[in-house]
Amino acid sequence: MVTLRKISEEIPLEAEFIPYDLLSRLEVTMNDFLEALNEVEPSALREVFTEVPDVRWEDVGGLEEAKSMLKQIIEWPLQYADLFERADTAPPKGVLLTGPSGTGKTLLAKAVAHECGVNFISVKGPELLSKWVGDTEHRIRDVFKIARLSSPCIIFFDELEAIAGQRGGSETNVTERVLSQMLTEMDGIEELRGVVVLGATNRPDLLDPALLRAGRFEVRLELPVPDAESRRAIFGVHMRTKPLAEDVDLDELVRSTEGFVGADIEAVCRRAAMAAISDFLEGDGAKDPASLKLERRHFDSAVESVRRLRRTGTEPAARN
Repeated sequence: MVTLRKISEEIPLEAEFIPYDLLSRLEVTMNDFLEALNEVEPSALREVFTEVPDVRWEDVGGLEEAKSMLKQIIEWPLQYADLFERADTAPPKGVLLTGPSGTGKTLLAKAVAHECGVNFISVKGPELLSKWVGDTEHRIRDVFKIARLSSPCIIFFDELEAIAGQRGGSETNVTERVLSQMLTEMDGIEELRGVVVLGATNRPDLLDPALLRAGRFEVRLELPVPDAESRRAIFGVHMRTKPLAEDVDLDELVRSTEGFVGADIEAVCRRAAMAAISDFLEGDGAKDPASLKLERRHFDSAVESVRRLRRTGTEPAARN
């Protein structure tokens, strides 16, 4: 079908047959097969499959230790299976990504799924919850069942604390049943072969301790607030294709964003770009779009704007 679409515009609608010269040009190439692979979703993943964004390791600024650990846990077993067999060992089953909101937990999950080339199931914790008795546990069973059928596979649980809170902290026993199902799936009688579970949370204190023992989420990667070098790398990711004016000082931006996380820095670059576009459109006379530049004043204004937003978002928590 991909091949046919190439000549579809050349076929006269009123024609009773396709001219021979068009048919003779038909040739199914490797590129056609690769395009078809992008269009067809795996049948086992059709209900839960999500398209993995085009996020690479170089798109993740800083976090070198976390990236190195994820490569060892997920990439190495695929690339060096003979070494793992020789050493008679298996990689950890679960990795927990923790850290303040905006430090790049979800971005890391996207990058590792893209780079490793494995099947990827993304599950937001709250979307598994159901008002029907037993339905949430059934959904968790289905996710792990599909992952086993589609191995090698990564299951990514975002907002993990929503479904794996501490036992005894709820008036109902829903949390206990859901947590028991999670524990059984990750470390039960049926072995979890070829499946790695990634969890992300900014409230690890709400997780049940049984979930954090060896054999479950035994590797915990804490994503810290980026230091100066990491902020420089994050700015580099978001500014590498932007038209910057000569007065933009990256060192000054790094110093002025002390305490900012990756999401804040992305917001700074986005607001600076919007400010530059606004100034360009408000200028007198028609201008060539190629003359658009992001200047230092745009970034200074964006930094102050994001800093005010951060203060507004944290003040209520401080009063509590």
